[in-house]
Amino acid sequence: MTLTPSIQSTAIIYPDSDGQPMADNTQQFGWITKLKEGCEALFKDDPNVFVAGDFLWYPLKGDNVTRRAPDVMVVLGRPKGDRGSYKQWEEDNIAPQVVFEVLSPGNRLTEMALKLQFYDRHGVEEYYLYDPDSNQLTGWQRSATTLAVIDPINGWVSPRLGVRFDLTEQTLEVIRPDGQRFLSYLELEEQRNQLAQERDRLAAKLQALGIDPNQL
Repeated sequence: MTLTPSIQSTAIIYPDSDGQPMADNTQQFGWITKLKEGCEALFKDDPNVFVAGDFLWYPLKGDNVTRRAPDVMVVLGRPKGDRGSYKQWEEDNIAPQVVFEVLSPGNRLTEMALKLQFYDRHGVEEYYLYDPDSNQLTGWQRSATTLAVIDPINGWVSPRLGVRFDLTEQTLEVIRPDGQRFLSYLELEEQRNQLAQERDRLAAKLQALGIDPNQL
């Protein structure tokens, strides 16, 4: 009697976490959230732009080792919505077009070189690396088949996002096409409070003139 061994196919597991912390310090975390939320706000009315922060990207089907978790990534042409990870073959094989990384003191030169190599190999069109400690921004844009350094970077306008990068003496400002800056939640709250105070002052002036502001 001849026994035929059964062949079992083992499903490949693509973990949703790499076990690494999102940020090494509060400054890095603040910048990651500002860039991620700023990009989300920029495309809030476009249902086909997916933005994520510290999110695993698997570019190759059947390979759960080749992966990266960009601090922020923007994918134009893919719908918004929750995902455990970005499996490119399930997303019309569209690679993230724009990636941001925010440096921390714990980042090693080798690690950052490997990230650049990964983004270059797997089709990223624009890659921006910001070091908040030294206030230095470096950018790369795809030219032909490779990522080439953007020089000069100060005042550069992203072809994909339409935002402008302005380096002041103190910090990086990311300026939207409408002229508004990317803001942190605290900055947005302060802005709302200022507008509310201005509204209250104007209402008080109108009332002093005998005008009911609620009737305007």
